Amino acid sequence: MKKLFVLFSLLLGFLSSVHAQNEARHHLIVMQLVSGDTIVHMGLMRQLRNMKEAAPDMELEVVCHGPGMDMLMSDRSIVADKVKEFSEKGIVFLACENTIKERKLDRARVLPPAGYVQAGIIHIVERQEDGWSYIKAGF
Repeated sequence: MKKLFVLFSLLLGFLSSVHAQNEARHHLIVMQLVSGDTIVHMGLMRQLRNMKEAAPDMELEVVCHGPGMDMLMSDRSIVADKVKEFSEKGIVFLACENTIKERKLDRARVLPPAGYVQAGIIHIVERQEDGWSYIKAGF
């Protein structure tokens, strides 16, 4: 009887772990982009596509600051169409107000889908404090 109970417990534990692995997780991801390199921007778009396919219900924010703001500037971005496309699919792009001021960028040239945060790094830290996973975009 004791062996049967142990066997049943092991089987129940195995089935529980299989069920847990098959449950869809709700991912909260914040990505940091600080590179002005267009190769990095194109690579990020591929990553976003792959991530969205693997986890369509995830919440994802891309915080751009420093040279990474180039990706959100209409006069510099080579991925503006992709930014629009992914915004329509729920990915949030955020421009850093501090970078806009420091680099004397024209706020009117920030791509329309983008939102704003006062300080990109502080926003990322706050997201991490709220349990979001952090990923740095680029090489």
